[in-house]
Amino acid sequence: MSVLPEIPAYAPPEEILKAGFAAAGGNIALACSFSVEDVVIIDMAKALELPLRVFALDTGRLHEETYEVADALTERYRTKIDWYYPRHEAVEQLLREKGTFSFRESLENRHECCHIRKVEPLGRALKGLDGWITGLRREQSMTRTGLAPIETDTTNGGIIKVNPLLEWTEEQVWSYAKFRRIPTNRLHSQGYPSIGCAPCTRPVAPGEHPRAGRWWWENPEHKECGLHRR
Repeated sequence: MSVLPEIPAYAPPEEILKAGFAAAGGNIALACSFSVEDVVIIDMAKALELPLRVFALDTGRLHEETYEVADALTERYRTKIDWYYPRHEAVEQLLREKGTFSFRESLENRHECCHIRKVEPLGRALKGLDGWITGLRREQSMTRTGLAPIETDTTNGGIIKVNPLLEWTEEQVWSYAKFRRIPTNRLHSQGYPSIGCAPCTRPVAPGEHPRAGRWWWENPEHKECGLHRR
């Protein structure tokens, strides 16, 4: 288990990124869902000349627009994206036994689907790493208020977890993105502040919480897929 660096409250994201890289000895990667936050982190890392590795989880149910962003990032930053996929046997068994939309029937079923399509592939993606980077922000959800900029991920073997944008607001993220003219998912401009699997994501109405469009049939305290358990 690595020793966590001391990061002052509200440290700049760039400082958090560099400290996270150093703490992990460079053996660290970004878990990229192609949200605006993740693209901002890629741009920051490139500007800092950090050797950022990027991986993504293809659940089999992503939006077409998400793949478009992936291609745009590869072209602009010449960044290789390592894709991880769910075990096809597990997906086939789930669909045969419970149908296409079992995840809407109960929280247990939804967690089962997320485990097969996201959590298990994440475990493979993190294997051998000393740390990983996320685009989590504190204001996104009530489930993320207790996070730290750099923390120990006890769920994934005690590796380092780096959340460089933790204290940034949505306005700050978009201000950076627009100033740097970075590629972003066009669903964001269509009312999708948070984008996941297509069947589990919908646009939000003006004034709604940004995470209201994710698993909208569930209570707010349940709106995580299992990737970011503490």
